[in-house]
Amino acid sequence: METRIYGRSGLRLSILGFGCGAVGGLMVRGSAVDQDKAIGLALDAGINYFDTAVQYGNGVSETNLGRVMAGGRRTNVAVGTKVRIPNFGAIAKTVTDSIDGSLQRLKMDHVDIFHLHNPITVGGGGESISAAQVLGEVVPAFEALRKAGKTRFLGITAVGDTDALHQVIDAQVIDSAQVSYNMLNASAATALPPNYPAQDYGRLFDHTQKAGVGVVGIRVLAGGALTGTAERHPIASPPPAPIGSAHTHEMDLERGRRLMPLVTEGFAGSLAEAATRFAITHKAMGSILVGMATVQEFEASLAAVLKGPLPQAALDRLGALTAGFSGEAR
Repeated sequence: METRIYGRSGLRLSILGFGCGAVGGLMVRGSAVDQDKAIGLALDAGINYFDTAVQYGNGVSETNLGRVMAGGRRTNVAVGTKVRIPNFGAIAKTVTDSIDGSLQRLKMDHVDIFHLHNPITVGGGGESISAAQVLGEVVPAFEALRKAGKTRFLGITAVGDTDALHQVIDAQVIDSAQVSYNMLNASAATALPPNYPAQDYGRLFDHTQKAGVGVVGIRVLAGGALTGTAERHPIASPPPAPIGSAHTHEMDLERGRRLMPLVTEGFAGSLAEAATRFAITHKAMGSILVGMATVQEFEASLAAVLKGPLPQAALDRLGALTAGFSGEAR
């Protein structure tokens, strides 16, 4: 398994991480037998980053990960979890109470990376938090947790307004960013064509690299839209709201199917393989997370990553295919 230095943290993470999210559902609604088997296979393959959150099944994902990792399996493994802040009037207490609960469920005395899970916007509002609040209140609260030994590194989920995300990353006060990056929206890495139907992340990777911020790639399969099928496993979540791409999952799915020439022309064995290999192509990517419902889906992601990044010819073909999306409704 390829590993990459994770920003300025000094961590060396496997390019494929193990996502314990609710979209695929394995670590939330899967059987204990399958959870044990998948994590065992991951550890045997050299995967050393495991990502969870209290929001995944209201703590169920953390509890299951803690159970499987008990008994010394965490050796040389990095674990990350997250906090979603519902009450912006008590940020410090909220993040402290959240990480204490997470550590209890995980049966760990610390996590390696603690991510803010709220969208970050310029002015805040609703579930989103303003960039000013992140820098002025969340970061100091996270730093207190670091000083207390409850986390090693600080992070954000890079969802929200592009300008706000740039502002937080450019401040060089966080160590990690979870970035939506897939074949439907690669604007974290490259400029979008005119009138392209997706959020423009403004070459976010340029900002993370300059600031020394490590990147975890999320929504690699666009919530399942880049599997090429609308069928979902019984333990998977319903189609999630897109992040940064179309306004509906159905539109993402339709556009994903238009990328099938990558498979029919021999660049990849499946659309999911192409999407997974695409996500590890950019040098700014530290580790990617691919949703899974079954052990077999995990094994498919592992096999795809072991084939390596997509070749330039495939990237050129992808660029030609996605150029056709310009001018369409988002």
